Amino acid sequence: MNRKELNPEASAQAAYGARLRSLRDARGWTQDELASLMDYSGRHISAVETGRRTPTRQFSLSADHVFELEGAADTFERAWREIRHGALLQGFPEFIGHEGRAVELRLYEIGIVPGLLQTPEYATVLANSAVQRGAISETQAEERVSMLMQRQSALTRDRPPMMFVVMDESCIQRWVGGHDVMSGQLDRLLEFAARPNTVLQVVPFAIGERRPFNLPVTLLTLSDLSMVAYAESQTLGHLDRETTAVLPLLTAYHQLQAEALPQSASVDMIHEVRKGTP
Repeated sequence: MNRKELNPEASAQAAYGARLRSLRDARGWTQDELASLMDYSGRHISAVETGRRTPTRQFSLSADHVFELEGAADTFERAWREIRHGALLQGFPEFIGHEGRAVELRLYEIGIVPGLLQTPEYATVLANSAVQRGAISETQAEERVSMLMQRQSALTRDRPPMMFVVMDESCIQRWVGGHDVMSGQLDRLLEFAARPNTVLQVVPFAIGERRPFNLPVTLLTLSDLSMVAYAESQTLGHLDRETTAVLPLLTAYHQLQAEALPQSASVDMIHEVRKGTP
């Protein structure tokens, strides 16, 4: 029997198919047996596994049910959303796949609150603004917010990751939405800082030229202790797994943390901004 070799690194869709096959093999099921459980044909299962057919949301929900993944951080529905959003930025679909399984996250953001800490209201204001500028459609805006909420679910899984978040002061000083939106967002930051698995620091404007990053950066530590780095500009995303490229970013991140306000002082600053929200 010919069995096509799969390369999960090729694309988000290839990773989806490889995982489907891996879980099926682990249970000792044939394609026809899985097809019967999912109410699809064996030919359909084969086409999805080998990347010849793009999975649908309904197919993904059925796979989550059969493999008992409903409510998990790494569902097939989440992977389907990665495939749908694969055109956003190069490297992003693979990045969020790693993000949902990381044991430790280090984030640095400029200008806006990091996506993983945004309230639905704050995220919606940003997405609607992109619609008004003609950058995305209303449907894409809804999907963007929905996908962000899916990503945030990784923070509340049974064993949540350790999270270090460093934000430029502009993230809390830049007013997004009305009073209720911004107040709610600042409250979310304060709640985040109070969790046992988080550290939140603000980098004050006074840091000046000592700020080591000019773009947002995310560093992920995976379960095997390897690290992944992701950085993006307005139109380009870059994912890097090479140690020689990631370690200098980790060093720069530690330098940034040393320059940032301690968490207690950062929380005090957020409280002050919260009191002065228009």
